[in-house]
Amino acid sequence: MGTFIQLRAADGTQFPAYVAEPATPAKAAVVVLQEIFGVNTHIREVADAYAKEAYLAIAPAMFHRAQANVELGYAEADMGAGMALKTAIEALPAPGALQDIQASIDHAHKMCGGKVGVVGYCWGGLLTWRAACLLNGLSAAAPYYGGGMTTEAESARQSKVPVMAHFAEEDKWISMASVAAFKTAHPQAQVFTYAAHHGFNCNHRGAWHAESAALAQERTLAFFKQHLG
Repeated sequence: MGTFIQLRAADGTQFPAYVAEPATPAKAAVVVLQEIFGVNTHIREVADAYAKEAYLAIAPAMFHRAQANVELGYAEADMGAGMALKTAIEALPAPGALQDIQASIDHAHKMCGGKVGVVGYCWGGLLTWRAACLLNGLSAAAPYYGGGMTTEAESARQSKVPVMAHFAEEDKWISMASVAAFKTAHPQAQVFTYAAHHGFNCNHRGAWHAESAALAQERTLAFFKQHLG
């Protein structure tokens, strides 16, 4: 359904982004932010699924500033490679790769002319939270099990747009105590937890939990319909 295009960030950096367009005119757009595995088959499928819901979907290659053409699987070696790339991107001087998300948001506005939301998974969930707090042109944000977003430093940020956050109750990286603290700090945000493990939305991983993934997607689509159209 989709294809890769080249976008340019404010600092002149060019990077690829996967774009999935709906069969009918887009009612709005969704920027899809990857896990630590690159814009792989699963992330492209997520973008395609949003296109089937009549959203223009753009998934920028968030590792491009460290390494081009990253597409990883879910084995232990892939996890290590993805963590190393995430560390490299996180170490960039601010605003770093957030510029690439902003360029994606701006391009989405140009392509569809409607409102733009952002959704992200794992590291992409953290980036979704940061985008909601720091970037311009968004109307809604839906982070899934955003690693690090419930830390004191990240939770101290304030979102500019409505947020719906999804967390896994059996997540070994994100404690339920930190999720509760995040919820207290951001009473305006919708925060849901699921009886599942980290990565429950990804049907390519052993952590996939079909019931939780379907419920979270149902809630997110309703949330985007409310705030994006």
